Amino acid sequence: MSYPSAPWTLKGNAVQTLHLVNIDRVRPLVPSELNIISVWPGKTIGGVYLSKYGSGSVLEYNELIVAPAVVIYQGEIGVWVSHIYVDNADSVAGGREIWGLPKELADFTWEEKRVTVRQGNVLLCNLNYNQQRLGWRQRLGAASFSRMGNNLLRFDFEFEAGLGLVGSKLEVGADSPFAGIGLNQPFATVDCEQMTLRVDAPTVVGEGTVN
Repeated sequence: MSYPSAPWTLKGNAVQTLHLVNIDRVRPLVPSELNIISVWPGKTIGGVYLSKYGSGSVLEYNELIVAPAVVIYQGEIGVWVSHIYVDNADSVAGGREIWGLPKELADFTWEEKRVTVRQGNVLLCNLNYNQQRLGWRQRLGAASFSRMGNNLLRFDFEFEAGLGLVGSKLEVGADSPFAGIGLNQPFATVDCEQMTLRVDAPTVVGEGTVN
């Protein structure tokens, strides 16, 4: 298996949905050392990220990321990734061995403003979204936590893209591994066009165990 060393630079398009989810539902998916940030009584923000990385990327592949919560650890805010799927075996290996992310293989079908992700006969999710009409070019950065063995990791990522709010409808399959999160209709969906994403190497920030 061959994959590039970190950082990874990826270019393409992406769609990000944002949801209010019940903290009680997602607490078992997040290491106990990470405090879940409440944005409303009993609620945190979860999200689904779907992307297609093409020419100019260190690897070309499609990706589905499910982040069930916004968390804080030692004063640092980030997201926790509970499920992540790609269609490139090298990306699976690199994601697991560099960042400790639980990447799995899945199949992606992109149509005009519609993407469907399946793993075998299981529908993971299906997202329909509208054409972006009014966008703005923006550079943003954030962080994510992950786990490798007993080590809790944190890594930064930065992206620049043409951002626009769009309408969307997300369907999570009844047998999908993340169906229990309760990702209902998004309260916001962001279309990211002509995106450049840089994902930095992780650092060890502590020890963590998944509940």
